[in-house]
Amino acid sequence: MSTVSTSPVVAAGPRTVLFDLDGVITVADTFGLFMRERYAGLGRKLLLLPALPWLVLVWPFSWRLAVRTLVHVGLLGVGEQRYRQAAMGFAGRLVRRPKQFQRDALLSLRRHQAAGDRVIVVTGCERILARGLLDELGLPGLGLVASELVSGWLGMRLRRHNVGQLKPQSLAEAGVTRWDRAYGDSALDIPMLKGAAEPVLVNGSPKLCKQVERALGRSVERVAWY
Repeated sequence: MSTVSTSPVVAAGPRTVLFDLDGVITVADTFGLFMRERYAGLGRKLLLLPALPWLVLVWPFSWRLAVRTLVHVGLLGVGEQRYRQAAMGFAGRLVRRPKQFQRDALLSLRRHQAAGDRVIVVTGCERILARGLLDELGLPGLGLVASELVSGWLGMRLRRHNVGQLKPQSLAEAGVTRWDRAYGDSALDIPMLKGAAEPVLVNGSPKLCKQVERALGRSVERVAWY
C-alpha cells in the first residue's frame, strides 16, 4: 500500500536555504540590543515616562503592541538618515563584542554558499540593521527578508514586524515561494519551517522540539550550535 508524503519535496540542483538571524546566527535579539542602547541615556528614559501607564495596561494582552510603543519612543525624532547612521554604527560595534555570534551557524552558512545554494536570512530584525550586521560579518551578498521601518513626522515607525506567519508572506512578496532547508530557533519560526523539506531547529529545548514537531506533523533535524 503506497502512502503520499505531505512534506515539501527537496529540489534537484542549487537549493534555497533560509536562516533566521536572532538565536540562530546571533545569540540574542539584535534589534532588542540596539533599542537597549537607545535607552541607555537618561533623556530617552524620561521620554518613555508618559507611556508607562499604557505599557503596563497593554503588556499582559499584547506584548507586540507594547514593543511597538517602545520602538516608537526609542526612535522619536530620529529621521531616516540618523537612523541609518545609528544602526550601521551599532552593527560595527556589535561584531566586535565577544560571544555575540554562533560560530557553527556561520560555518554552516558558508558551507551552503560554497555548495552553490541560495542563502536568504529571514528575520524579525530591522532591515538596515540586519544588512549592516551581515556586511560587517563579511556576508554582503546574502539575500535578506527583514522587518521594515518607515519615516514619519515624529521619527521612524515600525511598518512591518517580520515574524511568525509574516515570514512566508514576506518571502512570497520577494518572489520566494519554495525553499528546501530552513534553520529556526523558536515557535515563531514554525510557519517558515513548515514550508521546508528539511526543517532544522537550532538549540531547541525538548519541550520546544515537541511543539514544533507537533505543529509540523513530522520530525525535525536538531542541531546544537555555539
